[in-house]
Amino acid sequence: MRRAAPPGVLPVLLPFVPAHARPALRLRPVHGVLLALTGMLLASAALAQGGGVRPSALAVIVRWAPLLLSGFAFNIAISLLAMLIGTAAGTGLGLAMLSQRRLTARLAWGVTQFFRNAPWLVLLFFVMFLVPFQVTLFGFRIPLPDWIKATLGFSLPVMANVAEIVRGAVRSVPDTQWEAAEALAFTRRQILWRIILPQCLTRMLPPWMNVYALVAMATVQASIVGVSEMLTLTAQVHAAEGGRPELFAPLYGFALLCFFLYCYPITRWTARLERRFQVR
Repeated sequence: MRRAAPPGVLPVLLPFVPAHARPALRLRPVHGVLLALTGMLLASAALAQGGGVRPSALAVIVRWAPLLLSGFAFNIAISLLAMLIGTAAGTGLGLAMLSQRRLTARLAWGVTQFFRNAPWLVLLFFVMFLVPFQVTLFGFRIPLPDWIKATLGFSLPVMANVAEIVRGAVRSVPDTQWEAAEALAFTRRQILWRIILPQCLTRMLPPWMNVYALVAMATVQASIVGVSEMLTLTAQVHAAEGGRPELFAPLYGFALLCFFLYCYPITRWTARLERRFQVR
């Protein structure tokens, strides 16, 4: 039974909204990438199953996934080590650019600009061919495999970018804090390490994470110099499967998906930290 409207209240008829004017489902870029990769795998699977002899692209990826993921873990290890070395060296280089000694500041600025504006692949080739395969220290021979030299090659641009991040963060602190600390008889080193740098950590963290995401994606360049990382193993898997053309896109799409799923949360977290630590 239909309920009557209360006295004094008139019923209101809402306007009809046509179907084409209704808000459509909002898709994020993540959904588009996942749908494209899923369609690519399904298409390759159907093409391979049509032959009735060769395994599908999905079966090939599942079979070789442990090997490919071990190569991806190697990419992550190289990026973390390069970021660790580059951050330690870049912090010292950035503080050297802030030195009151003009010669030290100019030399540090020159080194920073050189490695910051040099192509990463060229630096990687220089390190690979200039660094020896082994060094002798106190009578002991220490081998330097290709992945260590690649890590050193990636740490050079990281060093330059981190140095610029440190310099910019220190410069962003108001000069009144330096003056107030000097009025309290703090030395310049005490002001820098106890007052200025603790405030710079929140300002340096978002751009530092951006640099790490770039390094993680750039580690695939190590495949050019013979390091057995994910891209190298992907090419070897493709060759081991007979070089089938229909496997090219699924195998490299799997590598793309791994890097996307690793780097995309870093970029989202970076954006959130930028909003949280925004300097007003």
